[in-house]
Amino acid sequence: MAPPLLLLLLASGAAACPLPCVCQNLSESLSTLCAHRGLLFVPPNVDRRTVELRLADNFIQALGPPDFRNMTGLVDLTLSRNAITRIGARAFGDLESLRSLHLDGNRLVELGTGSLRGPVNLQHLILSGNQLGRIAPGAFDDFLDSLEDLDLSYNNLRQVPWAGIGAMPALHTLNLDHNVIDVLPPGAFAQLSQLSRLDLTSNRLATLAPDPLFSRGRDSEASPAPLVLSFSGNPLHCNCELLWLRRLARPDDLETCASPPGLAGRYFWAVPEGEFSCEPPLIARHTQRLWVLEGQRATLRCRALGDPAPTMHWVGPDDRLVGNSSRTWAFPNGTLEIGVTGSGDAGDYTCIATNPAGESTAQVELRVLALPHGGNGSAEGGRPGPSDIAASARTAAEGEGTLETEPTVQVTEVTATSGLVSWGPGRPADPVWMFQIQYNSSEDETLIYRIIPASSHHFLLKHLIPGADYDLCLLALSPAAGPSDLTATKLLGCAHFSTLPAMPLCHAPQAHMLGGTLTVAVGGVLVAALLVFTVALLVRGRGAGNGRLPLKLSHVQSQTNGGPSPTPKTHPPRSPPPRPQRSCSLDLGDTGGCYGYARRLGGAWTRRSHSVHGGLFGAGCQGMGGSAERLEESVV
Repeated sequence: MAPPLLLLLLASGAAACPLPCVCQNLSESLSTLCAHRGLLFVPPNVDRRTVELRLADNFIQALGPPDFRNMTGLVDLTLSRNAITRIGARAFGDLESLRSLHLDGNRLVELGTGSLRGPVNLQHLILSGNQLGRIAPGAFDDFLDSLEDLDLSYNNLRQVPWAGIGAMPALHTLNLDHNVIDVLPPGAFAQLSQLSRLDLTSNRLATLAPDPLFSRGRDSEASPAPLVLSFSGNPLHCNCELLWLRRLARPDDLETCASPPGLAGRYFWAVPEGEFSCEPPLIARHTQRLWVLEGQRATLRCRALGDPAPTMHWVGPDDRLVGNSSRTWAFPNGTLEIGVTGSGDAGDYTCIATNPAGESTAQVELRVLALPHGGNGSAEGGRPGPSDIAASARTAAEGEGTLETEPTVQVTEVTATSGLVSWGPGRPADPVWMFQIQYNSSEDETLIYRIIPASSHHFLLKHLIPGADYDLCLLALSPAAGPSDLTATKLLGCAHFSTLPAMPLCHAPQAHMLGGTLTVAVGGVLVAALLVFTVALLVRGRGAGNGRLPLKLSHVQSQTNGGPSPTPKTHPPRSPPPRPQRSCSLDLGDTGGCYGYARRLGGAWTRRSHSVHGGLFGAGCQGMGGSAERLEESVV
């Protein structure tokens, strides 16, 4: 019984080393070395008393709480160059003694609030070489007071948890290089009194806000922890906003200017201070005067130029700054929108453009045309409101009553882009102050309004969409019964109509087709002229040959074989034989006789040209010259 009991005691005192790993027990500290072992997950049988655990260069993809449970004595954990894409909440929750955590060279995309919870004594956190695009604001909260080294380089970070980083009093080294950071909040490093190295190389910073941290420079007498600052590789905009940095005189850095064009490519520290200049804002264009109907949307625009880009503000008629609210919106580009205008919005608005070089202002006048207010029992407290209906006319007019005799609304003379709206006078219960037409189409759900005088009973709609369905409603606005009542809006009728489809335009034959036809015709004329010239020469030569005298055969003898010579017979003079008629070798159609080759060929080319033109125009529009017969040609 003794040997089994001894084995049990040994097993309870120490766990076996994982099979693919190497375990070393030096100076009462256990090190488990599992690098380059092809592991797909953290070995479950790692000794919980391990002080150093190396799992680098494996294929681990995820981490969870069971992987490091009860490893309270672990001090150094290396997980570099794996394929980790996810860290579960409180995966390091039991690592209260952890001092160093290496997660570089993995595939992390984001860090949640609970991903790094647990190691309250962490001093070195290496997260470089990942694909981090987001870090939750509270991701570093458990080790803010103890962290000394933070490496976030070579990621895709545009923003980092500046509030958490600025609250790390023991931080010595901060590496933020090779990210896409474009803005540093003012005073982000003001509380980092122990920071000795800040690397901002290769980001997208165009400017740096003044910070007391940067003024420490490299003067060891000015501060017990002189700062080593690197910000080369950024598209610095060398204007007056960076003049404070230029005055720090850091001669061993290699920063260059990216803009303005006059300073692009120049060594930052070699540019004279006088060339770090700004341009005051200049308002290039703005709304001069705007008139709107009460209840409608008002849009005031203001555009300014300057270096740096000016900041835009608006001041209302009451001399108060106009900000964003449920009814007004002030956009960074200088546009001010008032959703529903009232009589209190009328007045002069001031557009203000400011930058470090100065400011510029412009006045914009807003006029709100007040409508008469009639009582319809829909207002609360007698406050004036809009007369336009913001939703569909059918829905908005429900429950508001109709006229006693509702006139018929008709849309006639409809074309592809217009239609005539007409309605009868009717016998309204209340006098009508004006009419309002609201319509929209199946192509665009935007509701369009038209205000019409009460004396009119016809209105021509223009600029409609061809081939679209339209819904139209006619409403009547009644005059006010009292100064504190809303305008009475009543539905008179609705109509549905469709515009005609767009008629296809009748185009002339294409230029390249006419060009080809013209080329064929000109070529035919040239060939015909050449042939006529050739035939003329041949005829002239033949006529000259016919003028010679024919040979007389009066002394013709025949040879015999020794017999008497025959007596020659006298032949009467013969008349010249009739000249043979030339035959037509080409079947060129009915030409009315046999002509010369040149003439017949010229006629053939003429008919070919007519045939081509007839084929082109016959396929076109009948209104452009009628139809042409199709001619065919055969050559024998």
